[in-house]
Amino acid sequence: MNLKAKSFQIRQDVLDMIYRAKAGHIGGDFSVCDVLVTLYYHVMNVGPDKVNDPNRDRFILSKGHSVESLYCILADCGFFPKSDLETFSQYNSKYIGHPNNKINGIEMNSGSLGHGLPVAVGMALAGKMDNAPYRVYTVMGDGELAEGSVWEGAMAGGHYKLDNLTAIVDRNRLQISGCTEDVMHHDSLDERFGSFGWHVIHAEGNNIDSLIAAFDEAKATKGMPAMIIADTTKGCGVSFMENKAAWHHKVPSAVEYEQGMAELKAKEAAANE
Repeated sequence: MNLKAKSFQIRQDVLDMIYRAKAGHIGGDFSVCDVLVTLYYHVMNVGPDKVNDPNRDRFILSKGHSVESLYCILADCGFFPKSDLETFSQYNSKYIGHPNNKINGIEMNSGSLGHGLPVAVGMALAGKMDNAPYRVYTVMGDGELAEGSVWEGAMAGGHYKLDNLTAIVDRNRLQISGCTEDVMHHDSLDERFGSFGWHVIHAEGNNIDSLIAAFDEAKATKGMPAMIIADTTKGCGVSFMENKAAWHHKVPSAVEYEQGMAELKAKEAAANE
């Protein structure tokens, strides 16, 4: 499968879903999209036939406000009908603006920031206690790292030497209130996570090949959990959204929708050449 082309196809689905629903966190969806595509189509042992398999890999989207990319990928992978996405953010729909474990493929309700890593630590520790083969993955936003529970989870993950756990930071450097380095700086992430006993890996978070190499290194790491710092661009894929904090949560106009869709289709076509 051409994962680069797939990432632009998923972005089109996200744009379509958010434009239809008139709600969604499109900037973070687009920054994290390549990470999720790499995980679901290349790295993780998951699938619609493994929803109840005790040996399936576990994934938690801790930055749950970027659920639109996750929903679109789950639908594309066959966890539920793609037509379900048409109900996103509509009255009585289970496809709400944050992950909902009433939906196939969603392990945990998330979106209250700071909870994903501690829960992932618990899942990984349970796997160690059961001598189970599954791995646990969680994606956090960099703005989320201001939550104290993240660091409690980091401490525990290192203490228990959870080498079946990989965490990823979507390092797009923007959050709803502006630049992360102005709100709460995180430029010492290597030292911070390293001091808690994590193996830190850097990746170009919007580059599939770089992400594959990072996940391979994480899986090969023994005796400690792995932290992938994925340097990304908020709004990646649509020129007028890129590196703009205003697109953290913003619905495109009709003109912006058409322009964004045209750019994404062109990039998908180029990736397929």
